[in-house]
Amino acid sequence: MDNHAIARIMPVLEHASLAWRMPWVEEDVSRKRDPFRVLVACILSLRTKDETTAVASNRLFALADTPETLAALPVETVEKAIYPVGFYRNKARAILDISNTLAAGHAGHDAGQVPDTMEGLLSLRGVGRKTANLVLSAGFGKPAICVDTHVHRITNRWGYVCTKTPDETETALREKLPPRFWKPINRLLVMFGQNVCKPVSPMCSACPVGELCERVGVGKAR
Repeated sequence: MDNHAIARIMPVLEHASLAWRMPWVEEDVSRKRDPFRVLVACILSLRTKDETTAVASNRLFALADTPETLAALPVETVEKAIYPVGFYRNKARAILDISNTLAAGHAGHDAGQVPDTMEGLLSLRGVGRKTANLVLSAGFGKPAICVDTHVHRITNRWGYVCTKTPDETETALREKLPPRFWKPINRLLVMFGQNVCKPVSPMCSACPVGELCERVGVGKAR
C-alpha cells in the first residue's frame, strides 16, 4: 500500500466514523481541550475498555481536574474513583506523582502546566510514547502520531508498514505518512479497529476500504 491508497482511505474512514462511537478521550477533548485531562484519561485508558475509562475519568474529574487539586487528594480517594480500571492502584499512584510534579513546575514550565514536548512528557512517571503523542496531538494540537495496538495492527494489515512493535510503527509512519494524517489516524483507526478491522476474525466483508487492503496476516475473516 502506498500514500495514494492512504489518501483514498482516510476520507472514507472519516465518513464511516460518523456511525461509530468516538474514543472517550477524543470525545472529552472535543468538549474541553485540556492537556492535563488528556494525560490523566490516557493513563487510565491503558489496558482498560473505553466505557470503563469514561466512567472512571468522569468520577475522578468531578473530584479534581487540575494538577493542584488532584495532588491534594488521598491515594485511597483516587483509587476508589478510578476503580475498576486496569492496575488502578498503580495508576492512582502514578497520577498523584504526576500531579505533584506538575503542581511544583516541571520541565521548564510554570506550576500546573503540562509539558508540551515529547521529552518533558516522557520524564513523567507512567508516561510512554503512546500517551505522550496523544497529549501532544489531542491536548496541544501539535503534529504527533499516537500509535496504539489498533494503529499498529491495521497499518501492518494494510501492508502500509512492516513492523514488529508499536514504537517501530511510529517511526515508520513518521517517515512515510503524510503529515496531514498524523493527528486523525489514531482516532479513525481506533474506531475502525473496534468496529470492523478487529484483531481476530476482522469483518472484511463489511470493510469500506477492503479493496485497498492487502490483508497481511489475515487468516479467518468474516
